[in-house]
Amino acid sequence: MLSLCMIVKNEEENLKNCLSKVVAFIDEIIIVDTGSNDNTKNIAKKFTNKIYDFKWCNDFSKARNFSIKKASNDWVFVLDADELIIDFLMGNVEKFIRKPSNENKVGRIQRTNIIEDETGDKKYIERVNRLFNRNYFHYEGTIHEQIISKDNKMYTTDNIDISVEHIGYTREAISRTDKLNRNIDLLKEAVKKDFNDPYYYFQLGKSYYMLRDYIASASYFKKALEFELNFDLEYVEDLIETYGYSLINSERYSEALMLEKCIGIYSKYPDFNFLMGLIYMNNAKFTQAVESFLKCTKFSSSKVEGITTYSSYYNIGVIYDVLGFRKEAIKYYRMCGDYELAKNRLRSNLN
Repeated sequence: MLSLCMIVKNEEENLKNCLSKVVAFIDEIIIVDTGSNDNTKNIAKKFTNKIYDFKWCNDFSKARNFSIKKASNDWVFVLDADELIIDFLMGNVEKFIRKPSNENKVGRIQRTNIIEDETGDKKYIERVNRLFNRNYFHYEGTIHEQIISKDNKMYTTDNIDISVEHIGYTREAISRTDKLNRNIDLLKEAVKKDFNDPYYYFQLGKSYYMLRDYIASASYFKKALEFELNFDLEYVEDLIETYGYSLINSERYSEALMLEKCIGIYSKYPDFNFLMGLIYMNNAKFTQAVESFLKCTKFSSSKVEGITTYSSYYNIGVIYDVLGFRKEAIKYYRMCGDYELAKNRLRSNLN
């Protein structure tokens, strides 16, 4: 009923763990190797005999489409080797697949990205398109490929009960695969072929952001914003938010205030309110900053872990601390629970 389709290269560090967590939930495993010179294929053989070689041609969509053509089932599930199944409610997934009206829909899984920064690991939660009927859909795009309807019409999506943890953006994984520099090279080639696609500039900005080159990151985001964009698209929301963080991290605080014009569009998103709180905070607009952080705490969930709770409370505490309102600062630090930065601030305030 369901085929897992993967493209891999030199994934001996991840593949066994990935496949061992998903094998119980799918009926067939398709592995397409794009040029491994490690133990990847031998590991794959322990789980499936459907292993195919694909000569790499700097085009992820061609490799993806090759993999789904090898599937014997119409419904395919796409996973990367650095993604680990956390939850897979098989009954609900099968119900989605069996419903005839879902044939031209795409299922969206929940992915939790583990990202390392100066303060430790952070979790960024998103929904990504990964389950679909291959008779209706295929991939397009040489890099950061996207699922496209074969008739080029707009399609609907449904959230499905599969969640994964993505470990590909930890510092160790990035240094091992050099994936960001590879992506940048491919994206620059894609821009040469189609310089009017804002999505490529967005992805270039994201890649440079992960490399902590915030000046280059901001320049590509700014370029993407020169196009006429649909602000309802998820990637555009991500573009706006990461552009804001690029400006903050490159200390262009006053320039970041330009994102106030987006408040009317994104005020219903806690992650955007948190960003605005940081922008106001760094521009010494403390009243607006506190108001923005408090808005975050009214939401039940956010993409980045902690925004609706300890991260916002902590920043409010810091603001009161800086302004000399010690009692209020202590109050908000205590609301952060076990957040280590808040505990450190509490110790310094109570001594």
